[in-house]
Amino acid sequence: MSDEKTIFQKIIDREIPSTIEHEDDVCIVIRDIDPQAPNHLLVIPKKLIRRIGEATLDDREVLGHLMLTVGEVAKKLGFENGFRVVINNGPEGGEAVPHLHVHLLSGRQMTWPPG
Repeated sequence: MSDEKTIFQKIIDREIPSTIEHEDDVCIVIRDIDPQAPNHLLVIPKKLIRRIGEATLDDREVLGHLMLTVGEVAKKLGFENGFRVVINNGPEGGEAVPHLHVHLLSGRQMTWPPG
């Protein structure tokens, strides 16, 4: 495991600018710089959890908080027609940054199955 900060840790520490839609003691919600939908946000825990597959029972409060934050942000931003929540895990799961984050996508019809 590298001691180098992830891009998300740098955003949380304000070393890299980002469009912040929400922040609290547990997480930060930012706009994705490569959006896959008209509204594409990332809900990122401030605690470094590498990926959902490595989360432990000690992380359950953080994980629950992330899901509740998804709902709060979706309501606040008016995603009343629906939204999709995605968590990538590992290289074959589409993970690009080894720091757990929840994708919140809205603003277009989502297809099934996803990519």
